[in-house]
Amino acid sequence: MCIFCKIIEGELPSSKVYEDEHIVAILDIAQVTYGHTLVIPKKHCSDILDADEETMIHIAKVLPKLTNQIVCNCKACGSHIISNQGAISGQTVDHLHFHIIPRYSEDDAIIVKFNETEKPELSEVLKTIQG
Repeated sequence: MCIFCKIIEGELPSSKVYEDEHIVAILDIAQVTYGHTLVIPKKHCSDILDADEETMIHIAKVLPKLTNQIVCNCKACGSHIISNQGAISGQTVDHLHFHIIPRYSEDDAIIVKFNETEKPELSEVLKTIQG
């Protein structure tokens, strides 16, 4: 059983921000910024590619409300909503989860940076994606 399943089952302690029949939201123990929260479906799925439609619909309904609550109540200037898919992207727990990371300034302990790369021909990329 994964660490998030153990938290959901009450086998491990957590600081719950929100809970309903489908989702639990807990404070991340790492707290990259004040209020850093994890939104986790109770149904185990490894990532977005493994999640069923009902799970994703419920996350889509809850995530904006929680983000607004955290940003407003913590007096943040904005936020990141991040979900890593697979180890190459930084996923360390194989259970779908979304990070809500409030932002207070450009000096926060998180850096999201898009580096310049060689630009492929967009029509080629489109064909690849569309199969």
